[in-house]
Amino acid sequence: MSGRPGARNLITDVAGLALGHAQDARLRSGVSVLVAEQPMRAGVHVMGGAPGTRETELLAPDRLVQEVDALVLSGGSAFGLDAASGVTEGLRAMGRGFAVGDMRVPIVPAAILFDLGNGGAKDWAHNPYAGLGRAALAAAARDFALGSAGAGYGATTARLKGGFGSASWVLPDGVTVGAAVAVNPVGCVTMGQGPEFWAAPFEQGAEFGGLGMGVADTVPVTKLAREATTIAIVATDAALSQAQLTRMAIAAHDGIARAIVPAHTPFDGDLVFAVSTGEGAAVEAPALLDIGHAAACCLARAIARGVYEAQTMPGDLLPSWRARFGQAG
Repeated sequence: MSGRPGARNLITDVAGLALGHAQDARLRSGVSVLVAEQPMRAGVHVMGGAPGTRETELLAPDRLVQEVDALVLSGGSAFGLDAASGVTEGLRAMGRGFAVGDMRVPIVPAAILFDLGNGGAKDWAHNPYAGLGRAALAAAARDFALGSAGAGYGATTARLKGGFGSASWVLPDGVTVGAAVAVNPVGCVTMGQGPEFWAAPFEQGAEFGGLGMGVADTVPVTKLAREATTIAIVATDAALSQAQLTRMAIAAHDGIARAIVPAHTPFDGDLVFAVSTGEGAAVEAPALLDIGHAAACCLARAIARGVYEAQTMPGDLLPSWRARFGQAG
C-alpha cells in the first residue's frame, strides 16, 4: 500500500484528536479516552463472541445522534463501563455534549476488556473506573504512551503481556488514517515459539523490532476463556458518513485477524469503533476501499506495537515481549 506513517505514528496524526491514559498500579488496570476538538461522527462493529459495551446501539446509521464527544476503552470487565460515567461528567464540566433544551448531554460510547484475573488488587470498596475515566480525559494529548498504559495496562495475550498500541498512515491523496488498540486476546500475537509478530508483513521500519517473519505455528491457547478481548478505535480525517464508518470498522477487523491467531473467538469481545473528524467532501466507494485497507493495516501494526512496547512490572503473571526475548529492537 502506497503512503507513509504519520509524523507521530499514532492515531493522533489525525488532526484534531487527542488521547489520554490513566492507570492504577495496585489495581493493575486502566482506561484510555479518545476525544476531539469537535464532536466526531462514529460507527462500530463487533465480531467477538463476548463483548462488553455502552451506548454502541446509537452508532447505527439510522439513529438520531450522529456524533460522539469521546470514546472510552477500559479494563475492568463490566466494572470498567463506569469509566464512561467519569468521562461524561468531565465533558459536562467543559460544556460539551448533545444539546437538549438547556442541557448538554455528552455522548460517550465505551468498550471493556477482561483483566480481573491479572494479579492486581480488585478489592475496592467503590468502583474506581469513573475516576480513572475522568483522569484519562484530563490527560488527553497528541502524544501518549504505548505498551503498559491505559486500557492496556493490565492486558495479557496467550503467552505474553498485552498492552496499548497505536499506528498511523497517510495515503497518497493526503487522507490520514490511524488506529489505537488495547490488546488482550485469547490468541497469540507472536508466531510459534519465536519473537516474530504475525503482523510482520505490515511493519513499517522497525516499529516492533524489524524481525520479519517467523515459523507460522501457533502455541496452544492456555489463557482462560472469558478473560480476553481486543478493543480498538480507527480514525480518519476523511469526511465519512456513519454508514461508511461502519464499513471502515468492519474492514479494520481484518487487522485483528492479521495480527492475532486465533481472532474473533467466542471468548473475545473484539470490537472496533471508527471515527471521522472530516468536514470535507463526501467520500466515494474507491476511496473508502483504500481507507478501510489502511485502517486494517494500521490496526495490525498497532496490535504488535502494543505487545512489543509492554513493560515488565513486579507481580507479572506473564512475561513481557522484551523480558521473554531479551531484545529492545
